[in-house]
Amino acid sequence: MYLGIDLGTSEVKALIIDENGETVATHSAPLTIQRPQISWSEQSPEEWWDVTNYLIAALQEKCGDNWHAIKSIGLSGQMHGAVLLGESGKTLRPAILWNDTRCAQECVEFEEVAPQLHSIAGNLAMPGFTAPKLLWVQKHEPEIFSKLKTVLLPKDYLRFKMTDRKVSDMSDAAGTLWLDVEKRDWSDLLLDKCQLDRSYMPELVEGSEISATLSKEVAEAWGLSPSVIVAGGGGDNAVSAIGVGAVNPGDAFISLGTSGVLFVVNEKYSPAPESAVHAFCHALPNRWHQMSVMLSAASCLQWYCRIIGVTEADLLMEIEQLSLEQKNNAPLFLPYLSGERTPHNDPNATGIFHGMNHSSNRAVLGYSIIEGVSFGIADGLGSLTKTGTDIRECSLVGGGARSQFWAQLLSDILGLPILTHKGGETGGALGAARLGCLAIGGDETEVCKKPEIHKIFKPNNNYQTYLMTRYKQFQELYFNDLTFRNK
Repeated sequence: MYLGIDLGTSEVKALIIDENGETVATHSAPLTIQRPQISWSEQSPEEWWDVTNYLIAALQEKCGDNWHAIKSIGLSGQMHGAVLLGESGKTLRPAILWNDTRCAQECVEFEEVAPQLHSIAGNLAMPGFTAPKLLWVQKHEPEIFSKLKTVLLPKDYLRFKMTDRKVSDMSDAAGTLWLDVEKRDWSDLLLDKCQLDRSYMPELVEGSEISATLSKEVAEAWGLSPSVIVAGGGGDNAVSAIGVGAVNPGDAFISLGTSGVLFVVNEKYSPAPESAVHAFCHALPNRWHQMSVMLSAASCLQWYCRIIGVTEADLLMEIEQLSLEQKNNAPLFLPYLSGERTPHNDPNATGIFHGMNHSSNRAVLGYSIIEGVSFGIADGLGSLTKTGTDIRECSLVGGGARSQFWAQLLSDILGLPILTHKGGETGGALGAARLGCLAIGGDETEVCKKPEIHKIFKPNNNYQTYLMTRYKQFQELYFNDLTFRNK
């Protein structure tokens, strides 16, 4: 059997598959986020490790004697987070997460001192990326920077705790702005611009390669053999691609999780920083991918449900009962609760309800949120299309994949068939387990098959007119707000 661990922002998921790729057991547990100041977003790496150990114990109990059949472990994780380790391997401060936007000024400075950034890293300097975070720490927390010995990404901290080895993979490393994405190697020039060098960086392997084996202490604590290997793994979206079978050029999917991502596989390195499109290494060798990324997606709905005290399931049922007239007259919602990446690269963008009145009940506002997030995905599709990328259909993964209403709305807005899959909400954990299988010799064509299709949603042309009118208003609303913020 093969174990996949997916370190997300809101929870950690673990999943076990057998030699036929079938799910044997799965379990998840929530995480907390600390926001000590506006625009800050932090987590405790020690909490990640505690939750992971809890999940291992829960899965061990579910599997019984079959637990010992686990041969390998794959890792998936939230990208860009900065885990800072000192001399003893202890964390120096809480991890600064991908949706932390405190380092906007450092992005400007990085672009100025490293004019080669776009050609090497293939991406704009955005506050979510790792390198600007280190520039911020260097400037604002010099006592911590002076003690720094290693920078790890979130999932690689779990690997370090599991194996005592400091290793990362190409897909996750591509999100640091320190990787030469085409050459799949650290860039000495970009590291130097941050007063770092390779000694601060983990080793690099491909996501489907062996990175290490479990340490004797962890193997004993987990009831597994020290011969259990840990695969390179990858950033959450690249690993979700493995889970949904997006491994060949043109394969695409939408992930509706804390963030919203439109992901497409490329046969070659295809940077497009001018469009705020991300170009990263895939979790498999000799492949790359493009992404459009919005920072708040399903998390917008979670935020709203917490405020009004209703479950997402109950709210979605109410939304589905709305008439076409109610939806057409619903307020517009800008989903920029944490700023935005594609296409605006605007860390100061904010969320907005525009056009509320006495008839704006909680279901109508809930619809506005789902529609606004879907319009944000449409912005991303437009950015990808401008680079020459052609997308014919998209799979849907993440927590949002559980909503058939949302899947149909995405199809109507994007004008594309949307495919949901059996177990689509577990894409990252499944992909991690699949990488674990590949690392010990599994055949890619067999291991990375697309999961069984649950349903195909096709565009409803009857809704195109009102949705496209509202989409145009949505786009204008952002620029009107930008003008207001710049006054």
